[in-house]
Amino acid sequence: MVLVIVVAVLALLAGLAANRWLRPRFLSEDDDTGMAVKDLVGPLLTLTVLLLAFVLVTANGSYGKAEVASRGEARVVDQLVEAAEYAPDGPRAEIQADAVCYARAVRKREWPAMGDGDGSPAPSVWSTDFRRVFREVEGKPVFGMLVAADNKRSEEREERLTQATASIPSAILWFLLATLVITVVALGICLPRRNNRGQILTLVVITALLTTTLCIIRDVDRPFGGIIDVAPTAITEVEGQATRDFLAHHTAADLPCDDQGNRRAV
Repeated sequence: MVLVIVVAVLALLAGLAANRWLRPRFLSEDDDTGMAVKDLVGPLLTLTVLLLAFVLVTANGSYGKAEVASRGEARVVDQLVEAAEYAPDGPRAEIQADAVCYARAVRKREWPAMGDGDGSPAPSVWSTDFRRVFREVEGKPVFGMLVAADNKRSEEREERLTQATASIPSAILWFLLATLVITVVALGICLPRRNNRGQILTLVVITALLTTTLCIIRDVDRPFGGIIDVAPTAITEVEGQATRDFLAHHTAADLPCDDQGNRRAV
């Protein structure tokens, strides 16, 4: 970073020096002529648009990863429930019950927390219980299926929590905001003072578009807490399916958790 700053400062000094001593040798124009402020606004606007586009692509990539991880986690939890059908009656019921509680904890406890970039310890209670039950079927053919599915579930959850945090540092967002302000002010300076209704309307539209782009970047960079958010649709569907499988042979009172995914008091 220091090298970039030093090179930029040296380039600026070299440009100013060239303007003072080399310009008279290569150009026969009067010293009062040259590029006006409006000639420099075009490249500035282009730079602003490119920066916003680049950061938008980065934020959108994070949003896509969050959605893929959420769906992947739900799919693996469903696989756990299906694999449990090959386990003996006792462990099967416990795994299916834990899957219901895990899905509830993710949907009710962890999803709201991810809106602030945080996680929740509630799902970990049931993932720990998964592994406790797995030990009861160790040595049986279903053991490998369950362990592989649970490892994949853990990976998908970790990816989901990683994407819940902002991928774009606050310093970059502030830099983009400052760039937007400078660009709009520079455009305003170049507008004519009279008969400028069309130019002012165009400036308002440009400002609105740049501002909207920055707002979209800020929103998409928070996949679980913005207006354009990743909804817990997949895990909700899996919760419903796991609940139906469990209730086919048990009652709701047999579930070890409440509607929020919290362990019931014994």
